[in-house]
Amino acid sequence: MPDPELPVISLAELGVLRGLRLTDDGRTAEVELTPTYTGCPAVEAMAEDIRQALHRADPELTRVEVRTVLSPPWSTEDITEEGRRKLAEAGIAPPRHLGAPGSGGPVPVALAIRCPHCGSTDTELLSRFSSTACKALRRCRTCREPFDHVKEV
Repeated sequence: MPDPELPVISLAELGVLRGLRLTDDGRTAEVELTPTYTGCPAVEAMAEDIRQALHRADPELTRVEVRTVLSPPWSTEDITEEGRRKLAEAGIAPPRHLGAPGSGGPVPVALAIRCPHCGSTDTELLSRFSSTACKALRRCRTCREPFDHVKEV
């Protein structure tokens, strides 16, 4: 199921699906969803997409409950490597790795944001916000192409 704002990756690859459980009678599905931002406008669209997909997959389901879970909060570290690869292939710079959330140890940070078109790290920020609040608009100084960058959280 694609993310409504980043349709090149699935909700699972984005890391926002936190749990799926069927009740003992198998007629109710309970899904836990953690938005990328507390006020993410796409949460309702994601929940409705999940409901429809589960009803299509199993017509025996009488109810699909989608709960928003805010703890632990979503982090860009939750995006899978496959999701990061797909973002880059679509011309969207994936977020930098910030280290494991809550690790308490040193956090490795790659400061450069790599252009998804040519690979250059000579990029500049054009706007802190792009088509969605979770992305910034950047431009590569080498190939001059603009691109979205998923912000680190």
